[in-house]
Amino acid sequence: MSRSSGHKTDSKRYYDWLFHAWQDLHSAKMLINDSRLYEQVVFHCQQAIEKSLKAYMLYKARRLLDGHNLTWLCKQAAMLDDSFAKWISKCVLLNRYYIETRYPADIPSDIDRDFAEDILSASEEMMDFVCELIRFDYNSYHKRKR
Repeated sequence: MSRSSGHKTDSKRYYDWLFHAWQDLHSAKMLINDSRLYEQVVFHCQQAIEKSLKAYMLYKARRLLDGHNLTWLCKQAAMLDDSFAKWISKCVLLNRYYIETRYPADIPSDIDRDFAEDILSASEEMMDFVCELIRFDYNSYHKRKR
């Protein structure tokens, strides 16, 4: 479940992942005020957490993990730092919204504003946690040019 290029990982790549994670989180914050878009709020939160967990693993283990399963990604991070264990239950909850929020479902979504705000708040808290570990500051980061 991991990919490796065979050479030392560029030390800045985890910052790139966190930059994109923060963009997802900011998107969720912009969408929260439209009741028609709560599913997209939760989806962007799922994406932010996925990217932040991948950033942490890239930073700590020097490998980029494949997949979208937040529970698995969080457990991988918890093997390196047991502080991640407190996030596993939120990851289990968010996991189901990777697919469910992007395609028409047989059972209508039950996402309301309170739920979306709870997920947004937890996602922001987890992002802050990861950024503190990696020492990433979105506001001072400059995305690399190609």
